[in-house]
Amino acid sequence: MKRILLVVLVLIGLQTQAQINPCDSITYWTDQSQGFNIGLDTSGISYNPDSIDVWWAVCTNGLCYSGQGMYAYFGQVMTTDTVKVCYDVMIYTSNTMEVCTHCDTVIFDGTNWVLFSMGNTTSINELTFNKINNNKMYDLLGRELNEIPVGTMYIRNNKLYITK
Repeated sequence: MKRILLVVLVLIGLQTQAQINPCDSITYWTDQSQGFNIGLDTSGISYNPDSIDVWWAVCTNGLCYSGQGMYAYFGQVMTTDTVKVCYDVMIYTSNTMEVCTHCDTVIFDGTNWVLFSMGNTTSINELTFNKINNNKMYDLLGRELNEIPVGTMYIRNNKLYITK
């Protein structure tokens, strides 16, 4: 029975195809000139869309700038800035629209703009300090004291004391 059902499905042409997401095929490039030149790379898209609209947003030092088109230039950006780059790409094909949105943070490493990634947390470890219990006294600025101060606070053996 299973074989008959399989043959019928193949004969009537019921086949599945892998879904192609054009958003996975879009990247962008930057160049190392003064200011910030950026452009969209759509060479990874496996088909030819009817049209593409691109909206850029570049933020640095609490200010955001917008641009439109396959290429954009942001002269306000300096190579010393940490830059948040976002794009919205609208891909039009056969009366359908696909919207791709992506954001990255980039920094200038001296020659190129590179992705700034903090990475994923791999572990959290408690720091241990060698506690020194040498009975020495220190004021709150870390200066060593020779006698117990009156009417102030001091630290001895990693404990805070208040005198009257």
